Amino acid sequence: MAVITARNLVKRYPVALKEPGLRGTLQHFFRRKYRQVEAVRGVSFSLEPGEVVGFLGPNGAGKTTTLKLLTGLIHPSGGEVRVAGFEPFRREAAFLRQVTLVMGNKQQLIWDLPAWDSFRVNGAVYEIPDAELRRRVGELAELLGLQEKLTQPVRKLSLGERMKAELLAALLHQPRVLFLDEPTLGLDVNAQTSVREFLREYNRRYGATILLTSHYMADITALCERVVMIHQGRLIYDGGLSGLLGRFAPYREVVLKLNRALPRPELERYGEVREAQGLEARLLLRRENLVGAVAQMLRELPVEDLEVREPPVEEVISQVFAQGEVVPGSNERK
Repeated sequence: MAVITARNLVKRYPVALKEPGLRGTLQHFFRRKYRQVEAVRGVSFSLEPGEVVGFLGPNGAGKTTTLKLLTGLIHPSGGEVRVAGFEPFRREAAFLRQVTLVMGNKQQLIWDLPAWDSFRVNGAVYEIPDAELRRRVGELAELLGLQEKLTQPVRKLSLGERMKAELLAALLHQPRVLFLDEPTLGLDVNAQTSVREFLREYNRRYGATILLTSHYMADITALCERVVMIHQGRLIYDGGLSGLLGRFAPYREVVLKLNRALPRPELERYGEVREAQGLEARLLLRRENLVGAVAQMLRELPVEDLEVREPPVEEVISQVFAQGEVVPGSNERK
């Protein structure tokens, strides 16, 4: 049975219209006009228990609005949504105990106090007994490598340590469903890796369902086998991350290492040159032309080494967003 189900989910916002000048200001004050903006347009998908799904889209695509609908922070204008068997916008206490929302650019910890004090507040809110609270904090702190940091004021923690403490605070009530909006935003590479490892272990240990948005594709490729993508409020892909490459990338990437540098026009005879610097070059070749073009390059160019691989997933996803249309049959996992 699906933990998260969204059917034809819609969210419209009224936006006031104002013409310039004094007349426009007076009209805006006394007789205001509005237009309707659809942030989410008929989005449908579902998540099974224990799934970790990447939720992707460019800025303004409707990702955060959808997360707010799923967590009950805003009311849908149309459609149906159920999370853990509840209608989120009713904000029932039993529902709130089963979900959490972590936003990478927001914080709930009290800035001038140790993180432990914020954990005690959260423990009181969720009515967690003191002994159980200490056990949970100890377990999560060990997973996050925070044991020595919990008694320091939050303002003295590094950005990575604060994000880990935010995750700990958000997971004290052991939610079944995690909504994560850019949890590694602004973190350095080591901190990003640490957060990913923690989320993978938390999912394995507790069987939590995770819906993750991130602009760092390393987060998605490390944690998610499935992705849901929206563009301009509409669903444009729902399926496996590996299937995304096959469906939207009719090209293969060829990386060349040469014995001597070649001018770019000479390389362009074989395919689309994405990068050419010194003795290295990167080309995109259509799959149907790949074998012949590679054989020709090996015959005609001073090739020292050649590698054929899938194009970077970031480039594939950029291509999907540029198309901005649902491809027939792409919604593999409704």
